[in-house]
Amino acid sequence: MTTSTKDGFALSPATRRVWTRSRGPLLAILLLVISGIVLAALQSGEQYGRLDPRSADRSGSRALAQLLAARGVSTQVVTTSEEAAAATGPGTTLLVTDPDVLTQRQLTGLYTATAHTPGRTVLLAPGTSTLNVFAPHVQVGTPVGNTPLSPACSLPDARRAGNALLGGLRYATPADGADRCYLVGGRPTLLRLPAAGAGRDTVLLGSADLLHNQHLSEDGNASLALQLLGSHKHLVWYLPSVSDPSSAQEDQRGFLDLIPSGWRWALLQLACAAVLAALWRARRLGPLVPEKLPVTVPAAETTEGHARLYEQANARDRASAVLRSATRTRLAPLAGVSPAHAHTPDVLVPAVQAHLTSSPDAGTDLHTLLFGPAPADDRALVHLADQLDELKSSLVSQERHAPREHPDR
Repeated sequence: MTTSTKDGFALSPATRRVWTRSRGPLLAILLLVISGIVLAALQSGEQYGRLDPRSADRSGSRALAQLLAARGVSTQVVTTSEEAAAATGPGTTLLVTDPDVLTQRQLTGLYTATAHTPGRTVLLAPGTSTLNVFAPHVQVGTPVGNTPLSPACSLPDARRAGNALLGGLRYATPADGADRCYLVGGRPTLLRLPAAGAGRDTVLLGSADLLHNQHLSEDGNASLALQLLGSHKHLVWYLPSVSDPSSAQEDQRGFLDLIPSGWRWALLQLACAAVLAALWRARRLGPLVPEKLPVTVPAAETTEGHARLYEQANARDRASAVLRSATRTRLAPLAGVSPAHAHTPDVLVPAVQAHLTSSPDAGTDLHTLLFGPAPADDRALVHLADQLDELKSSLVSQERHAPREHPDR
């Protein structure tokens, strides 16, 4: 009678053990994968950075871009200096959100492409490196905290906006006709430099916080931002990035150039020290550590194993030496010889000969038997083992039958 399992197949015991051990880690990996997929799905929306007109975050500028669009101002977002230079034509406003990350080559190229084009350039918190290209006569003062400030100038855009959140860097210039607004300590945080001829005027803002979504509705921030950026119908919003291919320095040094010149000698010394330390530690093996054997091996098996190894290697000399040494060690106490002289022919042979009842001529054969050359073949080795065994038996028999002296009673 045959039986059939309910399942189509049955797992073997080995497969079942593997599955039992691995299902925990596999379950954990599966949970991690599912969690990663869920997080990726939740965050799959487009993420934009600070002052990005597409970002609705607190530090974004999407609200300002929508207000500009409502006034008929088109906004074009660019991320490279080449795109910014190509998009900034006549009658456009160029906004550079982080000019200090640009290289001198990028700044020079951007200034050359826009200097003689009618329009406006707005720089947010430009530092000395940027001002050396766009406004060489302007100096940068120490930064201050942002706070609502009054215009305190005759610039129409600022007067219509009123108080605005400004601060950050402060500027100073000896140029005539410049509008110095929102002063802190006598220095403006908004500086408008007039256009030279038919070129572009330049607006320097010490802080960009008034353009953020979270501050746009405060005081006159929205009005000031709309007037500064909406003076022309097209706005080029330039978001500089260090990933811009044109930001690579021509004379940029590699990693090895940044390492001091003596690093090769230092590396050689460290290599020598490592080699010496390895040699120093390698010759210190330490004491032997006793360890229990995993199994108990009978002495007979060990002896047979050694014998097989000697036989495979044809080591008759080694085998005969072991047999003779063991025999001499056992004969020495029977012949009254100390263990220190058990392997000395001049001491052991006469002592053993004295305890044997054989003829005196057997001494020469006894010396050859205990200290002679190695056997020539396996037959001679077996004969040697038999002779040594007979010698030990004879000496033991003589010891048993020897008369014992009794003390006087």
